[in-house]
Amino acid sequence: MKREILVVDDEIGIRLLLEELMGSEGFKVHTAQNGKEALEIINKHTIDLMMIDYKLPVMDGIEVIKQLEKENKAIPTIIMSGLTENFKDSTYELTSVKKVLSKPFDVLEVREFVKQLLAD
Repeated sequence: MKREILVVDDEIGIRLLLEELMGSEGFKVHTAQNGKEALEIINKHTIDLMMIDYKLPVMDGIEVIKQLEKENKAIPTIIMSGLTENFKDSTYELTSVKKVLSKPFDVLEVREFVKQLLAD
């Protein structure tokens, strides 16, 4: 069965880039442009990894992760942001956060990290 990844970012370019990159590795990729959409997708699908932007409209990335953890639906998560130094400290209590990526990021590095994280 294909592993499923959810990419959440309000920038369409980032969503398309990661969708294409992860899709080419054989993952099924879902995309959302805000936290509310992300939660709707998570309630409909079994997500193995979430890649979420820190700063999102409607509901930001940290709020989404906190809500999922509160509901015992912790999903391994990679947080992406252009402002990593501003929030890195607030991610320590979030057990599902596996990595914090600074934008722009190295796509090859991200691909390798995701493949390792989701290796069976």
